[in-house]
Amino acid sequence: MAERIDDPGERIHQAFESQFVTIPVASIVPLKTLPDGAREGRTFAQVLSSIKAVGLIEAPAVMADTAKTGSYFLLDGHLRIEALKELGIEQVECLVATDDDTYTYNKRVNRIPPIQEHRMIARAMDRGVAATDIAEALNLQVESVIRRFRLLEGISPEAAEMLKDTPCSMKVFDILRQMSAVRQIEAADLMIGQNNFSIMFARALRAATPDNQLATAKKGKGAGIPTPSGQQIARMERELAALQTQVKSVEETYGIDNLHLTVARGYIAKLLANGRVARWLASHRQEYLGEFEKIAEIDTLAPIAEQDA
Repeated sequence: MAERIDDPGERIHQAFESQFVTIPVASIVPLKTLPDGAREGRTFAQVLSSIKAVGLIEAPAVMADTAKTGSYFLLDGHLRIEALKELGIEQVECLVATDDDTYTYNKRVNRIPPIQEHRMIARAMDRGVAATDIAEALNLQVESVIRRFRLLEGISPEAAEMLKDTPCSMKVFDILRQMSAVRQIEAADLMIGQNNFSIMFARALRAATPDNQLATAKKGKGAGIPTPSGQQIARMERELAALQTQVKSVEETYGIDNLHLTVARGYIAKLLANGRVARWLASHRQEYLGEFEKIAEIDTLAPIAEQDA
C-alpha cells in the first residue's frame, strides 16, 4: 500500500497547470524582443513552414499577468508566437506556468544531433510520410531530406551508436564512409576523446588511415596514383587557409600564456628556495618535489625553434 505524504513540504511542486489553456495571441506579451534578422533566418522559416504543414507541435509557455486579468507573459516560444502572428492565427494552446520562472527555456534544450534527426525522419518515412511533406515541414529541399534519411548507409552500427549524441555533420559521415568498419569505430573513439567533431579533424583521420583500412576502391585500367583535380587543389587551399587562421588564433594567445607559465615557474622556484617548504615536500610529497624541481630548472619557455636559433 502506498504511503501517504501528509507534510505539504514533502510534496513535489507542479511547475505548470495540468491542462492546456487556449489564449488569444494578442493577449500574450513577449518578455524579450527578437534579435535583428531573426524573421529572415532559417530557424524562423522552418518554424513557419512546420506550422503551415502540421500545425503547432510544441506549445508556448506563458505566465499569467497578476496585474491584468486575461493577459499573459511569454516565457518560451517567441519565434512560434511571431510565426502565428504572421500566419494570422488568433488563438493558441499554451502551457501556463505556476511560478515566476522567467529564465530562457531554450538554453536548457539540447539541439537534435544529426543521427537523431536521421532516425526521426526514417521513422516518419517508415510510417508512410512522404519525403516532400517532411521537406515542407522542415523547410528543406527534398534532396536534403533524402540525404538525411540515408545518413547511416555505409556506417558501422557501432560507430553510429557512439556518435548518436554528437554534433557530427553529414560531411563527417561522408568521410567516415570512406573507411572500413573497424577504422570508423577507431575514428569515432578519437573524435569523442578529443571532443572534436569538425570536418577538418575527420579529414585528418582519413589521411592518417592506412590503405588497408580504407573502403574498397575501384580497381581497373585507370587504377594508380590519382592526379589531384583543380577542385581538390582548391579544397586543399581552403583547408590550409582555415588551418592558418587557427594557427594565428593560437599565436594571439601565445604571449600571455607564455607569461603566465613564466610567472608560475618563478613562483615554484621561489617556494623551493624556502628550506621549510622543501623539507616538507621531501617528507610528505616527494613525487611533487621531483616534478617541481624539473619545472624550476627550465631556463626558458620560448619555442624550441628559438632555442636552436
